[in-house]
Amino acid sequence: MANPSKKRVLSGMRSTGKLHLGNYVGALENWVRMQDEYDCFFFIADWHALTTDYAETSRLKENSVEVLLDWLAAGLDPAKCVMFLQSHVPAHAELHLLLSMITPLGWLERVPTYKEQRENIKEKDLGTYGFLGYPVLQAADILIYKADFVPVGEDQVAHVELTREIARRFNGFYAGEREYIFREPQALLTPAPRLPGTDGRKMSKSYGNALLLTDPEPVVRQKLKTMVTDPARVRRTDRGNPDVCPVGDLHKIFSGQETIAKVNEGCRSAGIGCIECKSWVADALVKILNPMQERRKKYEDNPRLAWDILEAGSARARDVAGATMDEVRKAMGLGCSPNDSSKDEPAKDSTK
Repeated sequence: MANPSKKRVLSGMRSTGKLHLGNYVGALENWVRMQDEYDCFFFIADWHALTTDYAETSRLKENSVEVLLDWLAAGLDPAKCVMFLQSHVPAHAELHLLLSMITPLGWLERVPTYKEQRENIKEKDLGTYGFLGYPVLQAADILIYKADFVPVGEDQVAHVELTREIARRFNGFYAGEREYIFREPQALLTPAPRLPGTDGRKMSKSYGNALLLTDPEPVVRQKLKTMVTDPARVRRTDRGNPDVCPVGDLHKIFSGQETIAKVNEGCRSAGIGCIECKSWVADALVKILNPMQERRKKYEDNPRLAWDILEAGSARARDVAGATMDEVRKAMGLGCSPNDSSKDEPAKDSTK
């Protein structure tokens, strides 16, 4: 599966259940394109889900399967990329432990999303070791596959930079005569337009404003009927501005140029009403979602097939992660006999 001639990409999504359109345009759509260009490893981050949802785990496996089904529906291909479950590769936890030994506390406390999420998620106790340390687990996720690139939006660049700092510190302590043990990954900035939900805020299931990839056409149309529009358009005869309208934002992402031109002219002149405008964006979304839902149904009808894909990917990931951990243990002198002269020698690369 691994292709040493290609640069490696690593990314993941938390196991939060069915995905929405924001997940698609923010990451998944880019992943589908990347699998033809890069050696891609994509994982379902069920351990990361525990950092905020540790008190309720009954749906964790079900949510992981739902994420996988949406990946397959969107076009991720097990013949082109490795899809796996984080908790099925225990080496992530071992590397997380070892990296946590060398990561200064101040590095974690300055991560922008740490304070931001603690302030915004008041209903949960996030004053835990696991939540503070999740960027170290994230670094282990990336470094254990020796990823060249991590596709992120601008708000996640700080996490990749922290991973680079941890890799640099590890190499400084343990690389010995070698140039490095871990290569420093690069952030691969990917286009991720801000997708508004039905209430105008950023689309999120926690806000109850999301359009799911699994929503059937009647549900999509009904949700869009309730979507907020340009507040200046109170009456049908009022002129609007699609540049300040959440529905206009959806058109810019999903509609063709001809439809966008009609929206611009019709909205600004009050030649069309908001109901008609919403129906046009619904038409565009249904064209995208229907093929996904057809692909998804194949796996819904045969869930064992989807789980087998995840198990095969996890086995492949364990091979690659295991080879890295052999190097790490030798570099740190863990599990070596006193006369082991291979301490500074790289382990055999199972990716070639």
